[in-house]
Amino acid sequence: MNEFLSRVRIVLVETSHPGNIGGAARAMKTMGLTKLHLVAPREFPCAEATARASGADDVLAAATVCDSLAEALQGCHVVIGTSARLRSLSWPELNPRECGERIAESVGAGEVALVFGREKSGLTNDELAQCRFLVHIPSNPAYQSLNLAAAVQVLSYEIATAFGYGGQPREIGDAGGAPATAEEIEGLFRHMEQALIEIEYLDPGNPRHLMQRLRRLFNRVELRHEEVNILRGMCRAAQRHAALAANKR
Repeated sequence: MNEFLSRVRIVLVETSHPGNIGGAARAMKTMGLTKLHLVAPREFPCAEATARASGADDVLAAATVCDSLAEALQGCHVVIGTSARLRSLSWPELNPRECGERIAESVGAGEVALVFGREKSGLTNDELAQCRFLVHIPSNPAYQSLNLAAAVQVLSYEIATAFGYGGQPREIGDAGGAPATAEEIEGLFRHMEQALIEIEYLDPGNPRHLMQRLRRLFNRVELRHEEVNILRGMCRAAQRHAALAANKR
């Protein structure tokens, strides 16, 4: 197993049909991917999943079952979400080829995750907010009905192609320290939201997509661990000044 391909997580969120889990495992194994995370699957383990895996039983046996998407993303520093539909709020978007290339450029620094949503409704906006990029697989406008396992196959192929089927990861442009993990970035956004409320910049009763827009802003760059600490330090300073001002009133 390629060391760097083993850093790629395929994450399936609330999969309804166990056969789709097996089909996704089969698609992964054909392209050299082995790390499968399942978020609250309706039924797993299941004989139907094993039958559809068709020899990829080892991928199923090693699958990690999680209660939440945040749990499935722990330790990842780049998260890419999949979507079959356009969103009202634009998000940094990749095509399948760019998705594979982005993953190949990122695994040298740590684990990355590719997230697939529910068969019928995909990812929620809150789940998408935990992703740094969105990838969309173009299809026939008259029949946009891509099966979950087929979508996993398409993007697994692009990942394998970007690696040259077992090659080395690309060089990462910014070597300035370790990339921030998904949980570090989520902690930053929670802290930032609280600080903005305390300084009365954000009205929690009428947020007007402010936090989503801030996520888009920071997702344009690959935040490093040290940079997250700096931003959280700024939030703490703003909170202290807000508290002092409140005490003087």
